[in-house]
Amino acid sequence: MAVKTQSLDIDISINKLTGEDMNNVLSFSCGCEELDHFFHEEMYLCTKHHYISAYCAKDIRTNEIVAIFTLSNDSVVIDNVEDRDDFVEMSKSRIDNEYIPTFEKQTSFPAINIGHLGVRTNIQSKGVGEQILDFVLYTFADYDVSGCQFITVDSLNNKRTNKFYVRNGFVNQTNSDSYNSTRRMYLPIQLFQPE
Repeated sequence: MAVKTQSLDIDISINKLTGEDMNNVLSFSCGCEELDHFFHEEMYLCTKHHYISAYCAKDIRTNEIVAIFTLSNDSVVIDNVEDRDDFVEMSKSRIDNEYIPTFEKQTSFPAINIGHLGVRTNIQSKGVGEQILDFVLYTFADYDVSGCQFITVDSLNNKRTNKFYVRNGFVNQTNSDSYNSTRRMYLPIQLFQPE
C-alpha cells in the first residue's frame, strides 16, 4: 500500500518485511533503546517462529525504511466485572443495535495487536505513525478470515507515546497499569456499524 504522509513530503509504501529488508533493519533507529534492541536482536526470531508478523514503511523514492511495526493476534479480556461493564458500555456507541445483546455476552473480544511501532528519529511527528495506524485499521476493518473487533497496543508508558495513541482514538483498557512500563490500550474497529 502506498500513501503520502500529511506533514512530510514523503511517499511511503507499507509492506511485510522481507529477508532483504532485514539486512537494512540494523541501520534503523527510532530513538527508543528498548524498541531498537527488539528490532535489531529479537524481531527476526519472533517472525521466524510465528510470534509476530513484521512490517515496514519505506520511502518510495529512496527505498529507505522509515518505520517498523509488528502485528500479532490478540484479544481484549477484562476479568474485573466493573471494568468489563464499563468497557462494554463505552463500546456500545460503535456497535449496530442488533449485535449489542451478543456483544454484551462475550467474555473476550478478538483483536489485532500492534506490538512494536517505531518511526525513524528524523521523521517522527510527521504523520508516518498515523499512516501506519490507518493501514492497520483499514486492513482489519475489511478482514474476513477471522473475527477482529479491536486494535490493541501495549504503549510505552510515557507522555508522548500515550498522547499519540489517545489522539488517534485509543483508550486505556485499565488504570491498574498506570505505573507499569507499558499501558494496555485499545481502539474499536467499527466493523459492526450498519452499512
